[in-house]
Amino acid sequence: MSQNKDKLELIAVIRLRGTVNVHFKVKENLEMLNVRRANYMTLVPNTSSYLGMLKKAKDFITWGEVNQTALEHVIAKRGELPGRTKITNKYLKDTTPFTTIKALSKAFLTGEAHFKDVPEMKRFFRLHPARKGYKTVKRGFAEGGELGYRGSAINELIVRMA
Repeated sequence: MSQNKDKLELIAVIRLRGTVNVHFKVKENLEMLNVRRANYMTLVPNTSSYLGMLKKAKDFITWGEVNQTALEHVIAKRGELPGRTKITNKYLKDTTPFTTIKALSKAFLTGEAHFKDVPEMKRFFRLHPARKGYKTVKRGFAEGGELGYRGSAINELIVRMA
C-alpha cells in the first residue's frame, strides 16, 4: 500500500442526471459521494474505494482529474459558506492559514488542505448546467456522450458549468 505522498490527485465528480428511477444502491453511493442533486460537484481523493463508488454510479455522474486553474475558478465562483455567501480572499485570510483562493486550491491539490480546514465551507459546489449544453447524458464519454470517466477533459466542463 505505497501511496504517492508527493502528489495527491483529486477527482472532481459532477452529477449530470436526476433522481428518478435510481436504484437504491446507486442512490446511496451518490449520497456518500456528496452529489445529491443534478449539477452538483464535489472533490474526492483518488483511492480504490472511491473509484469503486464512481464506477457503480457511472450512469449518473462524470469524473476526472482536476487541475489548479479549474479548481481555483470553481472555488472563486461557486464556493459557498452557510447562507449562500461566497468564499472570498478576505474570509480565507481571517479564518484559515491560506491567504488567497489560489493558495487554497494549490493546498487542496497537494493534499495539505481538506474541506474541514476551511471552517463552514460547504463540501459541494452548486454548478449551472453546462454552457452550450451537453452532447447526451445517456452515453459514456468514450462513446461521444457525457457520462463516466473523462480524465483531464473534466476541467473544460467545470469552467463551462461554473
